[in-house]
Amino acid sequence: MEKESAPLYDCHINTNEGTDTFVGIRSDGEQIKVCFPIGYKLGKTELEQKKDVQLLIRVLSRFSGIKEKLLPQLLMSNPETVNFPIQAYMTILDEYYNRGYYTENERILKVNGSGHKNWPRTVKTQRAYPQDDSFIYLTTVSQESRVDSSNFLTKINEFCVEEAYKKIGFLFSTNTPRKASIPFDERRFLMTLKGKIHSENNDKNKALFSGMIDMIQYVGKKGRNARFFFGTNDFEYVWERLIDFNFGVDNKNYYFPRTSWYLGSAGKHTKSALEPDTIMKKDNKIFILDAKYYRYGDSADPTELPRSTSINKQITYGEYVATALKFRDENGQAPPVYNAFLMPFNKEGKYFTSKQNMLHIGEARGDWKDSGASYERVQGILLDIKWMMERTVKHNKNDICQLAQLVESVINHMDPLAKKTARGNEEGTMTT
Repeated sequence: MEKESAPLYDCHINTNEGTDTFVGIRSDGEQIKVCFPIGYKLGKTELEQKKDVQLLIRVLSRFSGIKEKLLPQLLMSNPETVNFPIQAYMTILDEYYNRGYYTENERILKVNGSGHKNWPRTVKTQRAYPQDDSFIYLTTVSQESRVDSSNFLTKINEFCVEEAYKKIGFLFSTNTPRKASIPFDERRFLMTLKGKIHSENNDKNKALFSGMIDMIQYVGKKGRNARFFFGTNDFEYVWERLIDFNFGVDNKNYYFPRTSWYLGSAGKHTKSALEPDTIMKKDNKIFILDAKYYRYGDSADPTELPRSTSINKQITYGEYVATALKFRDENGQAPPVYNAFLMPFNKEGKYFTSKQNMLHIGEARGDWKDSGASYERVQGILLDIKWMMERTVKHNKNDICQLAQLVESVINHMDPLAKKTARGNEEGTMTT
């Protein structure tokens, strides 16, 4: 194979300021730019960075919905939205580098061949000679397979591999695939592939054909040299889903505080419920987690912390769970309730260096609440964002246990009444 340098690409850690919010892969048709979320620790070697890009693609594919995959029209000089089928492109290159080009195996029958004997065909076409009480065949027909590299499906695959390499080949290899031997023909390509996929039983081949169909439809709509975008300007939704996947229970709507209007003769009118991001349970304790994709872990600037509206909302969530009868046990006891904000950081970064993937940075309180209840103290926790993106186990028990212990250890470090008294003394001193 002919070798050439990999397509130029540049890695960037965004600041989440102004227009620097896009997380994903974008290309103007020539250069490729890979944008990572704030706080991401980028690998130092080319191999490490390729793994970083592959991790980013997996996370975006899994945790960003179609709404987030589309780049908003206002941020594009040529107003349009592009849903780039990056998984199709990756599947095609994965299969190519693992198995080569797709080829059909043509079955042929050969006299005195070395393949599996086809006895029905032998009996039908070859002469039998008597020997003792039976017959023998001096010549037999065998069934063999021959790769048909001139097959039309192989040529379609050649086109798809070349197209995929131009877009994301830098993630795989610098070995350039051969050029396609046929021009792009969307209608004929799709007709052939759709006909083949219905009769295919091999799951890997079906996945390959499906990826080829997605690619061809995309190329047919946008063209081979089109700019492409895969990612989101709203990574905060991905951050929320990462937190919920790793720590949260599935039935969190059970914990939503609900409100209603009661309008005399018009009756009851229910309003939308407040919806906490994530409910985590450990033993009989309930942790209400609010995922905040904020810059504090990257800047150490207190203005980048959650504001009063978020703090008050968390306290409301906690008070609801701690007081509602439906959460009490058979002895009428309310569960222990804790609150926490979860924000991203780089544990090897400039401001918050840590050997741990979870770091406590302080707590938020409402000055109007001083009962000493644990849920009135909203803990600020930083999570290493690369570590979070690498999590693959839903409701990870080890991570849940570690986070629960971290929050509880802070709450229990000082007795709530002592904390209340200390606050009172501080306020008195300030007033004086």
